[in-house]
Amino acid sequence: MSSPSLETRALTVRFGGHVAVNAVSCAFRPGELTAIVGPNGAGKTTWFNLISGQIAASSGQVMLGGRDITRLGVAARTHAGIGRAFQLTNLFPALTVLENVRLVVQARRGAGLSLLTMAASRRDLTAEAEDILDRVRLSSQAHQLVRALPHGDQRKLEVALLLALRPRIYMFDEPTAGMSVDEAPVILGLIAEIKADPAATVLLVEHKMDVIRALADRIVVLHNGTLVADGNPAEVMASDIVQEAYMGREIEDV
Repeated sequence: MSSPSLETRALTVRFGGHVAVNAVSCAFRPGELTAIVGPNGAGKTTWFNLISGQIAASSGQVMLGGRDITRLGVAARTHAGIGRAFQLTNLFPALTVLENVRLVVQARRGAGLSLLTMAASRRDLTAEAEDILDRVRLSSQAHQLVRALPHGDQRKLEVALLLALRPRIYMFDEPTAGMSVDEAPVILGLIAEIKADPAATVLLVEHKMDVIRALADRIVVLHNGTLVADGNPAEVMASDIVQEAYMGREIEDV
């Protein structure tokens, strides 16, 4: 078995007297897609925020490739290889879709953030950005302002920016939420492509059991901030604790 690419060790965060994530220890490996599930308020997104650096841990550690990154900020973790699907608050709404992706490509390559110098002399950056937009089916919206995008296309752009980063760790938090039945397969297909890369580690917070069945190599279950199940999808989904307390209704519905 390969060494963990990402690991949390007794990771904990408290907000006043409330323990939102309670001493969660879990290791993730390359070539594996782990679905993180649990009821609303279970701590899934908070755990994601601890891993990606949006929230500082009260105690415990986040390890990336054996390196302790617990004290690093979001930008440093991104540079180290943790990629999380962007929220639109992190985008440039007054720029076009293509310009947003191109800026991420440019930053990843260490070429700075000047659109003027880059646009004139680095056609290769634009070509890579255009290729990514083609993959997420946004080529026709390349020159549209981000603020004018409908919701489904906004979610596609989030994934496009993540692809532009080329991280070691891919983190998706309900990537198809709010998308139409026609739009969702594009994103799920891209996640499946990423999963096929033996060097990629994929973490997926998801409520839809059909998506989990199709993509997950492993399921981790959180409840009240505590890890309560971890293992093979069939075994975890069939376990009493998951069936009775966390997934019963969803499994009956699919």
